[in-house]
Amino acid sequence: MNKSKNMSAEEREFLENYDITIYDRPSVTADIAIFTIRNDESENYRRDAQKHLSVLLIKRGEYPYKNCWAFPGGFLKIDETIEQCVMRETIEETGITPSSIVPIGVFSDIDRDPRGRIISNAFASIITENLENIIGGDDAVQASWFDVSFDKTDNGIYNLTLKNSQTTICTQLREISSKFEQFRYVIEGGESLAFDHSAILASALSALKKYAENFEVVFDFLPEKFTLTQMMCVQETLLNASQLSANFRRKVAAYVEETDEYVTGVGHRPAKLYKKRITN
Repeated sequence: MNKSKNMSAEEREFLENYDITIYDRPSVTADIAIFTIRNDESENYRRDAQKHLSVLLIKRGEYPYKNCWAFPGGFLKIDETIEQCVMRETIEETGITPSSIVPIGVFSDIDRDPRGRIISNAFASIITENLENIIGGDDAVQASWFDVSFDKTDNGIYNLTLKNSQTTICTQLREISSKFEQFRYVIEGGESLAFDHSAILASALSALKKYAENFEVVFDFLPEKFTLTQMMCVQETLLNASQLSANFRRKVAAYVEETDEYVTGVGHRPAKLYKKRITN
């Protein structure tokens, strides 16, 4: 629809003489926290593999924060939406195409970026396939999965630890707001990711945990068909808390439905497969 056809002469004259440069125009970026759950392979099929919540980070190849770890992301182009920017930057910097993206919030602290007044729109995404098919491209020299732990201490400070085979990053943060399921943190100490990405990651992890309590994101970490044990392990990983199998099965009954299929190719009694219940 061409809205200009419905403009009055006065409105058209106003727009023709309007000077957009009279207002400050900060730059806009998109940053994305890409999550997955990875397994430690076990040689004993009777023992469940240890599961880790992991986030995908890129090592920056340019200043500022050259050689520091950060989220994939970049500047919004004038001819694209912020969602298109997220998709483009993620593909360029990691080789991964996100299947879906979820807004985490807008981060606009005045001094968050040393280059100037830059506002970040943060998103989260979940992937379950092609976990090793990642590359560092564009202005990223490397891309890597980091296992994540995020724990609250007795004095109210949160410890955020990111670890891969070569690097460990530990950051201390304090929660300053949690209204309307929008979580905000400030960095108190330790080693941080580039910019304010440690604080953004803490916000994303808190949102992920909140959604997982009612199974909202649990299914996104699972294949189409899964066992209840697999589903319980995913929720335990996201909540960082163990639970009784009987209690879990009672709570999840309204969210899943049985299939006629069972796990194949295992050396023990096969488990029944389930799928997400579709509700109107």
